[in-house]
Parts: sequence; C-alpha cells; structure tokens
Amino acid sequence: MDLRGTPPTLAIGVCRDLTRAHSKTFYLGSRFFSALERQAVWAVYAACRSGDDIADELEAAEARIQLEGWWLGVQGAYERSSEDALFQALHWAVSEFPIPLSAFYELHQGLLMDLEGYQYQTMADLELYCRRVAGVVGWLIAPICGYSGGETTLEQALMLGKAMQLTNILRDVGEDRTRGRLYLPLELRLKHGVTDEMLLQSMVTPEYRALMLELIELARSWYKAGETGIPALKGSGRLAVSVAARAYAGILDSLERNGFDNFSQRAYVSGRRKLMLIPQAWWSLHRV
Repeated sequence: MDLRGTPPTLAIGVCRDLTRAHSKTFYLGSRFFSALERQAVWAVYAACRSGDDIADELEAAEARIQLEGWWLGVQGAYERSSEDALFQALHWAVSEFPIPLSAFYELHQGLLMDLEGYQYQTMADLELYCRRVAGVVGWLIAPICGYSGGETTLEQALMLGKAMQLTNILRDVGEDRTRGRLYLPLELRLKHGVTDEMLLQSMVTPEYRALMLELIELARSWYKAGETGIPALKGSGRLAVSVAARAYAGILDSLERNGFDNFSQRAYVSGRRKLMLIPQAWWSLHRV
C-alpha cells in the first residue's frame, strides 16, 4: 500500500505547466517517472526555474531582493506549506522525498553569481557555475527516484547536471550576450585568440569554432561520466534521466551542424528526433 501523502493537485498542475512551457526536453524526460515521482520532479523544477527567472528577467537590484524572498520561500517549504502554488508543491515534495536543502542553497549561490556580474576567468570558474545552477539538480532528482551506489552515484548525477548546463551555455551564447553575460572563460578565449570584438560582432571565426569545439568535447566528457550512474537509479528514473540526457546532448550535435553559430541560429533537437531517442535509451539500459 502506498502511504505517501496526497499531492496538492492544483499546485502540481502549475508546476507541470511551467515545466512543459520552459523545457520541452526536461518535460519529456519527466513523463517516464512514476506518477508521484513525476509530480515531485515538476515541483522541484518549478522551484528552480522560478529562481532562475528572477535572475534572468529583473534588474540586478530588484532581482537581489526577489531572490532573497525566493530563498526564504524555499527554506520555508521545508517547514510548512504555503499559499504560493510553487512553494506549496515543493513542501509536498520535500515532505515525501529526502530532497536536500543544501542543493537549493548551492543553486541560490549560483544565481547570485549572475546578479553580481561574475567574471569568468578560468575553466574552474565555469565549472563552479555549472555545478551550482544545474549540477546540483542531480542531487535534487536522485532522491526522488531512489538510487544505489551512495556518494559515487550522486557525483555522477552532479556530472550529468553540469553537462546539461554547459550545453545550455553553448546553445545560448548569443542570447546571453544581449543580457550582458558571458560565460566563456577568459583563459579559454585567450588560448584560442577569441577577442571581445569578435564576440561583439558575432563573428564565427576559426578561432571561435575551435573554442566551441573544446567546450563541446568537455560537455560530452561530462555526459559520459554522468551517464555511468544512470543504471544505479531505481525504477522508472533510469529511463526518464536517460531520455533527458540524450535529448540535451543532441543539442551539441545540432550546434556542430550549425557550424558552431550560436549567434544567429539556435541549436535544438526536433520533436521527432526526441521520440526516436526513447527506444534508444530503453535499449541501452537493458543492455547493461
């Protein structure tokens, strides 16, 4: 008999709709979790997304105020319910599954990096950002579906989240530039001879392509490391995460096909291609 509490239907519906609207790839993967797990995943995604939207859409001063309110709301969700639909859903999720507050704290610190106009000097700076804003999402999702392997599996989940965030960064270089953000580390730009003028003029030069290729290969190495932990997930979580990972990784292939042009083109995986990934993911897991 399932003794879990009943999820708040209306609040979960808000989270589901937000997930579907903002990330078709993540939403596709979420459909393969069991019903209760899926609803908890939507609640977690919606909470993360709402913080991300604050950092992206508001001026820095106002965003800082709103983000502190968001963080208080997340902390409060671990203690009580809320009239706010997102925090009401999150309260249910963290009451039913051992989702660590520490992962949300890291996310909060990552979002603050955006508000503070953080300058990415080194590859270590970029990796820290990827860890904070998306790597820790693996720590939020793994406890929902359950896992074996202890800390090793959690580290692999972290790698997978980092890979997905780096993929987002590579896809959105042009879009982020319009917000005054640049995540490409200075040391890597100097290494490949990519100048500020090239970026301002949206120049897809041989130097820029070489820089993109290096980061694409880094993302692929993170996917490879992270995917080794998928078989340690329990139940339907394996297929859900595998489908999402394959779909995100496909964005890198699209970026390459676009000639590494992420200024005037947006790399994406078509709906048809995503559907083709489902049996591939299933077959891969059943060969393990």
